[in-house]
Amino acid sequence: MAFLSDLFGRAGRVARGQANKGMDTIEDATFEATVNQTVADMKTELNNVVRASAMGMSNYNRLDAEYQKYVRQSQEWKDRAGQALDAGNEDLAKKALAKKAESDQQVASMQTAVESAKAASEKLKQQVGELKRKIEDGERTATTLVARKNAASAQRKVAEAMAGVGNADNAFSQLNRFEESVSREEATAKAFDDLASTGKDDDLEKQFATLGNHSVDAELEAMKAARQIKSSPASAPYIPKELPSGSASVAAGQQAGEKAGA
Repeated sequence: MAFLSDLFGRAGRVARGQANKGMDTIEDATFEATVNQTVADMKTELNNVVRASAMGMSNYNRLDAEYQKYVRQSQEWKDRAGQALDAGNEDLAKKALAKKAESDQQVASMQTAVESAKAASEKLKQQVGELKRKIEDGERTATTLVARKNAASAQRKVAEAMAGVGNADNAFSQLNRFEESVSREEATAKAFDDLASTGKDDDLEKQFATLGNHSVDAELEAMKAARQIKSSPASAPYIPKELPSGSASVAAGQQAGEKAGA
């Protein structure tokens, strides 16, 4: 039995937890409406308090009106007794004073009740005033809460979008998944390329590549040597310096003799 009791207790906690979570979700989705309804409920409660307070204050007003009537009657009988005395009618004055005593007795018996009702009425008015101020503060607080809730919700959505989390259809999450998919494909392609090149002699390939570079280097050196020969002074034709006039005649004779002997 203890096992069943514990099982049902746990099931009850789970059910209550799910129910509370569901209510939290509903309240979060309808936050503004819920806050406004809370303010409306406060106003309804205020109306109920005002009606109850009005009834209590009405009782005081009726009691006070009755009390004031006996106070006025007492004063009236007192004035009449004075009139009777002024007229020399003491017997009538005594009757008037007897009526005044009856009114004074009513005033005395009602005074405590009236004072108590007056204190209760003043307290009710004070409480109603405080409740009205609280409701006004509640309305301002509700407006502020709704604004803060909307701002926080917007900030959360922006943060979730920037972080790439949130709904499954989040565009940023989709892009991240696409990037991960492409990265996996690239890594797989590189792995197959590495496997395909396994067994090749990399040093041998480098040696043949070097042979090709030698032929290019040799051609470059040959071109550089040819350009140096062309620019060398030994390859330029010899141009003799200008000789003196006498020397020029002798040289001319020698050239003529050389031509004749030939």
